[in-house]
Amino acid sequence: MSYYDNDGCQLHYEVYGQGAPVLLVHGLGSSTRDWEYQIPELAAHYRVIAIDIRGHGRSDKPRESYSIAAFAQDVRALIEHLGLDRVHLVGISMGGMIGFQLGVDHPELLKSLCIVNSGPEVKAKNPFEYLEIAKRWGLSRLFSLETIAKALGNLLFPKPEQAELRRKIEERWPENDKRAYLASLDAIIGWGVRERLARITCPTLVIAADHDYTPVAQKEAYVKEMSNARLLVIEDSRHATPLDQPQRFNSSLLAFLEEVEQARVC
Repeated sequence: MSYYDNDGCQLHYEVYGQGAPVLLVHGLGSSTRDWEYQIPELAAHYRVIAIDIRGHGRSDKPRESYSIAAFAQDVRALIEHLGLDRVHLVGISMGGMIGFQLGVDHPELLKSLCIVNSGPEVKAKNPFEYLEIAKRWGLSRLFSLETIAKALGNLLFPKPEQAELRRKIEERWPENDKRAYLASLDAIIGWGVRERLARITCPTLVIAADHDYTPVAQKEAYVKEMSNARLLVIEDSRHATPLDQPQRFNSSLLAFLEEVEQARVC
């Protein structure tokens, strides 16, 4: 268990294995535990670094407004704290947004980028999207974290055989600090860096679940705007792909990382 400080905030991170650095960035309301099915396999080949973003997990939860840009600066500070040159960054959901933000602000820090069930903006484009965002904002304030956890567990893991994954969500989600959770949700809504995607030139793998919250077509659209990106769709998966399809996810990520590393050697 290790910590570092950035901008007056103590942040928790974990390190496993040896080799080229792979930095894992979790999603909203989660923690390093997002990656429990990835860390052992990745650490057999790479130096794996998992961070708790401020407001989450074992990191401090300052009583202030949050932003995706500030989260990205926390990640940048960790890279500097560890004395790393460039990293392979893997981010899911909000973690993917942080990856995009770091990529446009500090592209020199990335060897590669893997974006999982995320996108470069959260901006409503039509009345339906405005309604969906407003509904999520309102319900998150109206209901307790326990109620949200139960609904989320059923949404992410609806199959009978996924009972253990539902149990984990129902146990872990209420451990969040509600104020920090809402501040992080507020940081997401209205955020975007899509107009700056051209700054990201490192190899990028976008992984999209076929049953994610947002359709595959949205990922296809922004991948076309990037100079060195490709899209991989994982079937029979929802928003938490590393948890509901760990074998397919791990093999795909490892193949991508090996390809990037081999290209650097050649």
